[in-house]
Amino acid sequence: MNAGDLRHRVELQRFTETQDPVTGEIVRGFAKVTNLWAHVVPSSVREFIAAQAENSEVTGRITLRYRSDITNKDRIIYREKIYDILGVLPDPKSGKEYITLAIKEGVSDG
Repeated sequence: MNAGDLRHRVELQRFTETQDPVTGEIVRGFAKVTNLWAHVVPSSVREFIAAQAENSEVTGRITLRYRSDITNKDRIIYREKIYDILGVLPDPKSGKEYITLAIKEGVSDG
């Protein structure tokens, strides 16, 4: 993975639960963790048709530098759209250079 390939700015968000200091109510939602440079690749029409035939939900993939803290409970914001993370795949050589996220467009409620 070349650094020049990581040209898309994405936001990593994580599900959180906080307590409202006034009401004591538990507030659930997503909070920003950080912004990351990534390579975003939407599914091609051919991949999309094949995925529909297999009832797959994958609508693209995002590749970014290795991070050990990203899970399928997190989500990505890219160009004002929300992408749920379906899986996290390490790079095939070292497993520590980059990761690829299988994503689907949608709203994750945690």
